[in-house]
Amino acid sequence: MINFSRYLFTLLVLLFSVSSLAQITLQTQNVESVLYVGKGKSQPLIVGLGGAEGGNAWNSDYWKKTRDHFIETGYAFLAIGYFGAADTPDALDKIAIDDIYDAIQTATKNVYVDKNKIAIIGGSRGADLGLLIGSYYHDIKCVVSIVGSNVVFPGHTDHFSTSCWTYQDKELPFVPINDEAVHFLMKQDLRSTFSTMLKDSLSVEKASIKVEQINGAVLFISASKDEICPSTHMADMMVERLKKNKYKFPYEHRVIEGDHAEPLKHFYLVFNFLETNFAAK
Repeated sequence: MINFSRYLFTLLVLLFSVSSLAQITLQTQNVESVLYVGKGKSQPLIVGLGGAEGGNAWNSDYWKKTRDHFIETGYAFLAIGYFGAADTPDALDKIAIDDIYDAIQTATKNVYVDKNKIAIIGGSRGADLGLLIGSYYHDIKCVVSIVGSNVVFPGHTDHFSTSCWTYQDKELPFVPINDEAVHFLMKQDLRSTFSTMLKDSLSVEKASIKVEQINGAVLFISASKDEICPSTHMADMMVERLKKNKYKFPYEHRVIEGDHAEPLKHFYLVFNFLETNFAAK
């Protein structure tokens, strides 16, 4: 009898879990899109963008616990792979931000998703992408940038002569690799490579992400000892841009002591920011 009771309890738990969470693979051009929804209507949508590792990071087992927490909190979650995933470009080069936005729009057609409440969370290059999408499309109401950049950088090719991103079939201006930066790149010193590239003030001005055009709250999280890029400096530059333009929405810059990956261990900052500046609005 005890064993039967335990079996029945386990079965009920499994049935409840299945009924409270749906995983839907969406048909989206050049983008792998997996939508997770919980129970209830009008669920604010969180969009997860991975970085230069490619694939669909937010659809992996590694992020399942965090993903599930979003669902349990009342959000819907869209995991997006924009290169190196099924039916996506092979390389992080000339990625159409329009395609990612179109995938987001497809997700908002789900009856359980609130199309008026969309937030993007991106890490590293995914943070750059999230900031760009937010700056071009005003129905994005919140952007969380984790170790993101303030400018567009070259695509990840062996020639570095093209942009990471395109918009309406045109490459976005990017900061090129100069001769001094090549020296550090050959030494595999990525932080010094990017820091040297950022000395090109004219290119930086042309390639800067217009974060002041984002139509909602922005959270920047950077790493004080970032070995990949000067993420704290770049976040500071974006904050200065917001201040200069008298940005009317909430924004914060939180610096985490540690390397490029350390901010991912402090996701409570993201949950708290969203709860105060996105979910409650």
